[in-house]
Amino acid sequence: MKTTLALTFALILSGCGNMTEQQKGTATGAVIGGGAGYILGGGGGMETAAGAAVGGVVGHEVTKPK
Repeated sequence: MKTTLALTFALILSGCGNMTEQQKGTATGAVIGGGAGYILGGGGGMETAAGAAVGGVVGHEVTKPK
């Protein structure tokens, strides 16, 4: 299980090599927001999706080029 998780994580990170800073910020915000939605919403799918959406928007706006 740990090996599969580590390989999945490495594969996901390798896909971020050619992303812009704003794309990385959007993805990071979505992951953090999804995690927060999952925890605060008690593990519900709608809460997780809503958290990911809000986090993605926040991450996108925070890393917007000036």
